[in-house]
Amino acid sequence: MKKIMLLMIKIYKKTLSKLFYFMGIRCKYYPTCSDYMAQAIEKYGCLKGSLIRNKKIFKV
Repeated sequence: MKKIMLLMIKIYKKTLSKLFYFMGIRCKYYPTCSDYMAQAIEKYGCLKGSLIRNKKIFKV
């Protein structure tokens, strides 16, 4: 599951994020949201990594 989620993030970064960038939509965080999520998933696994990412983005 972890490898699938990381693959989906890589695909997103190579396709949709570039499209959003050219449309003027940029992530306000550094590292970007997708980078942060990939790091969290690698370190903590799918579930906890996703929760950590959501906590940062939505400030829950």
